[in-house]
Amino acid sequence: MSAARRLVAALAAAALLASGCTGTSAVDQSGNDQFRFVDAQRTGALIPAAKRKPAEPFSGSLLDGGRFRSSLDSGRVTLINFWATWCAPCVIETPQLDRVYRQYKSRGVQLVGIDTKEALRDQPRSFVRDHHISYPIVFDESGRVATELGNLPVQGLPFSVLVDKRGRVAAVYTGRLAPADLEPVLNQLVAEKV
Repeated sequence: MSAARRLVAALAAAALLASGCTGTSAVDQSGNDQFRFVDAQRTGALIPAAKRKPAEPFSGSLLDGGRFRSSLDSGRVTLINFWATWCAPCVIETPQLDRVYRQYKSRGVQLVGIDTKEALRDQPRSFVRDHHISYPIVFDESGRVATELGNLPVQGLPFSVLVDKRGRVAAVYTGRLAPADLEPVLNQLVAEKV
């Protein structure tokens, strides 16, 4: 076999191997029992229930004081949204997410915002107050929560993690979510049996 053919065969095998490790499942298949980010789902898709892995618990200081401790296996669907006031799509998305939260909280949906990579609390506090954001916001200047949850990609905001009623990661979405993107998957997760 010529060197060129061996190289082509090796590249094809590497591509096949790589495609088997990523894709739409976003679940690390290394045998680890905890979720580790591999790839995001396309908007509106969920990880099949049998392939979901548990999210790690996290805690942090709330934007207005006090502590937040996640209880991701609480029997409630949880949306964790990473955002910042310096992020233009986040500024559009956050008030829309609050409207979705107000619509779904009586159905057992929890939402928590993670204000990440901001040096001061003043600007996000003003934003939350001015836009009447009603869900808890964790102030996470260092970006530590994304690492705790499963080595999530903090290089681009916004991104969101959906956790099912059993505390397992059901989806990771990168980019801004519109209510029309989110409502069908929330309905599906709310309807799932524990």
